[in-house]
Amino acid sequence: MPSPSTSDHDPQGQTPAQARASAAADAAQAAAEVRLEGSGAQGGDLSTLGPLSEPVFRMLWLAWLAANICMWMNDVAAAWVMTSLTTSPVLVALVQTASTLPVFLLGLPSGALADILDRRRYFMVTQFWVAAVAVVLCIAIALGGLSAWGLLLLIFANGIGLAMRWPVFSAIVPELVNRHQLPAALALNGVAMNVSRIVGPLAAGAIIASIGSAWVFVLNAVLSLVAGFIIMRWRRVPTLHPLGRERLGSAMRVGMQFVRESRAMHAVMARIAVFFLHCTAVTALLPLVARGLRGGDAATFTLLLACMGAGAIVSAMFLPRLRQRMSKDALVARGTLAQALATSVIAIAPSLALAVPAMLVAGGALLITANSLVISAQLALPNWVRARGMAITQMAIMGATAIGAALWGQVAGMTSVNLSLALAGLSAVVMMTLVQRVVPDPQGDEDLSPAQTAFKRPQTDTPPAKGLRLVTCIEYRIDPARTQAFRALMQESRSARMRQGALDWALQHDLADPSRYVERVVDESWTEYLRRFDRVTAFDVALRDRKFAFHTGDEPPVITRYAVEEE
Repeated sequence: MPSPSTSDHDPQGQTPAQARASAAADAAQAAAEVRLEGSGAQGGDLSTLGPLSEPVFRMLWLAWLAANICMWMNDVAAAWVMTSLTTSPVLVALVQTASTLPVFLLGLPSGALADILDRRRYFMVTQFWVAAVAVVLCIAIALGGLSAWGLLLLIFANGIGLAMRWPVFSAIVPELVNRHQLPAALALNGVAMNVSRIVGPLAAGAIIASIGSAWVFVLNAVLSLVAGFIIMRWRRVPTLHPLGRERLGSAMRVGMQFVRESRAMHAVMARIAVFFLHCTAVTALLPLVARGLRGGDAATFTLLLACMGAGAIVSAMFLPRLRQRMSKDALVARGTLAQALATSVIAIAPSLALAVPAMLVAGGALLITANSLVISAQLALPNWVRARGMAITQMAIMGATAIGAALWGQVAGMTSVNLSLALAGLSAVVMMTLVQRVVPDPQGDEDLSPAQTAFKRPQTDTPPAKGLRLVTCIEYRIDPARTQAFRALMQESRSARMRQGALDWALQHDLADPSRYVERVVDESWTEYLRRFDRVTAFDVALRDRKFAFHTGDEPPVITRYAVEEE
């Protein structure tokens, strides 16, 4: 049977008047912070290279660049080594699978760990993990004891380090620069990835041709260690956890709930699915495109890939001006259109003279659109769940890319490469236009700035025993004439409670008293209930005031908490 716990007048220990005053104070403080942030940003460099003036960001960006160069070097060397170990096309193809599979398996757990552990140490460990795998590869090759399946296992182990690294770096970036410089910082991350896409394969190819594959892994290990020691120099103040760290399973559940209940994340995910499902047609079919060009060979394929990376790097220089002129949704729409046009030109290009500029445009459109989508995801996520949210974003990107490659490859097999690319371009424009109309981006509708001080954390002399679920019942008195509007508002309340980590939610209506409604919220435990108070945002404060405005009782809404002792 449930046993009653503490009881207060309202969930925050405040009267409606006090709540409104508290909300006003929080709003004033938030406005002051925005003005302060804005004034600081105006005095700084808002260009694409501006964030590099921040020493910590510059240091970690160089570590990120080195890490990505290592990734591309490792992929090229591993694929080449596999061809010397086996002639099986299946095993050669499994190199790419072994490299990317960890992203799908470990994306969410890695994001959860990055949110509940110290991000500096976690980031550092991922680099030492990659270095250790590279050392093992070197030793195995030197001793001649490496088999095809052993190589796949080590590639998978290296992929684990990569899967664990991306979410934590994505969550760290907003800590290093102010909000105004965040788009430029994310663009620089894209530049690092595209520079590494060019430098990594070229460096690996040169080393393999001159002194052998093993030395690629030696350099990989050295660069990974250097990146790890660079991260070690970062003196980040760790976040304290007065309630203790979240359990991994619970942290993953809450991350999934936040994304599922966030309208802003719905919009981002829909746009990611459409864009990456279609833009991957070019990269997936590029070897066949290169072969079909006049005089096309492996060098042609490499040149087209390099042009795509170069286009992305150049476009990053124009991003600040584009962001000033267009909204993020407009950038996504026009980036998709540019990508589609480039894809269509590549489909009909007879020679490099036309294919090269088209690949430059495709690379630029890819960076601009991806940058806008990643920024939207970052701004839709509060800091406490950012790594988990970005991990889910990464999984969506990888999933859409994998499905898109299979889809357009199948279409090419049934028709032709040219027709498949043309259909991908046309479909991209149509689908993105449809998504932007059906799933509008509510960015800016919800203020996610922290506002914990507006919610008084409840106290009890006898907290429930560990492991017992907590049920919170909040009683409202509502004018029957306003019930429809109240019920609509309570759906927003349900979404907000679930985003914060509640286990279940229900709105109960007293059949004997039509004016009495009870909001019932279930939490995993007393500790998890208290965590929700640390996740309160300015939007939650405003939502509370809107709910109180419907309450007609002389006293504030009454809250009662129960510990569920038996089920």
